Amino acid sequence: MAKLDETLTMLKDLTDARGIPGNEREVREVMTKYIAPYADEVTTDGLGSLIAKQGENGPKIMVAGHLDEVGFMVTNIDEKGFLRFQTVGGWWSQVMLAQRVTVVTRKGDVTGVIGSKPPHILSPEARKKPVEIKDMFIDIGAVSKEEAEEWGVRPGDMVVPYFEFTVMNNEKMLLAKAWDNRIGCAIAIDVMRQLKNEKHENIVYGVGTIQEEVGLRGARTSAQLIQPDIAFGVDVGIAGDTPGVSNKEAMGKMGDGPQIILYDASMVSHKGLREFVTDVADELKIPYQFDALPGGGTDSGAIHTSNRGVPSLSITIATRYIHSHAAMLHRDDYENAVKLIVEVIKRLDKETVDRITYE
Repeated sequence: MAKLDETLTMLKDLTDARGIPGNEREVREVMTKYIAPYADEVTTDGLGSLIAKQGENGPKIMVAGHLDEVGFMVTNIDEKGFLRFQTVGGWWSQVMLAQRVTVVTRKGDVTGVIGSKPPHILSPEARKKPVEIKDMFIDIGAVSKEEAEEWGVRPGDMVVPYFEFTVMNNEKMLLAKAWDNRIGCAIAIDVMRQLKNEKHENIVYGVGTIQEEVGLRGARTSAQLIQPDIAFGVDVGIAGDTPGVSNKEAMGKMGDGPQIILYDASMVSHKGLREFVTDVADELKIPYQFDALPGGGTDSGAIHTSNRGVPSLSITIATRYIHSHAAMLHRDDYENAVKLIVEVIKRLDKETVDRITYE
């Protein structure tokens, strides 16, 4: 693999970290390591969302990515040592079978593979149907329940997809597990880094929220604690630039700039903030693209209805194959998202925030 520069090393560390909803500690530690040098203080809320604060006076600007990734939880070990599991976050059965996973136990990591009944013994009708998640299991190579327990496996243990961070032949293309949403965490870190020595009139909060994939839970608690005046939910979006996807289904294209989300199932974007952000992008010729999604949502969905209401905008990175073992995104989109948010924050002050909020 090509030698990793500073940014790629951070992205590898973030995506390699394991953390399904409710088990975000490892990811939080990695994010803390990278964001702490640019923060005046780093704290957590009661559920474990990371909150890094920079600055003392002015409007509170929240930049939130979520720490958690979709994965699985062990629910039962059968007599032969096979693990039954619960999906944690949204999974599509067709991307799961025969994939390698890591069971994270108190005694250490155990490698497994997701299995099911082989097709050779299925009826012709059954072969045509996708295997249902309830009929899958995880094979860790144990011969009995006792052996699995000896290795430290217990109900409640998290199971994470296994995948190696990879820079593709086109070095702008990055392949990894958990881009959803370690790329949002990276954006929050980089925004704080770039603002560290810039003059502006705001308090900036770089936030790594917990349990987004199961209901935007950490966004709610961290927003209650911070009480922001403006918020950006940074996340992955849908890339519609693969074969068979029409513009009507997904407009986003990798490399065309960050996505400004007009609408999703969790939020109608705040018109004043959206127009302020796109005006800054137009002024500086930072590329961006619009998208609207009939379903799904980001942390902005919980943040914007917290306290007395918070003008919020979701800014996302067009990403292929999210909610699977490996997803792909474009480095330029990440860097342009950071640049855009930094330039927006530099132009915010109390008067501007009031105008955006009450216009």
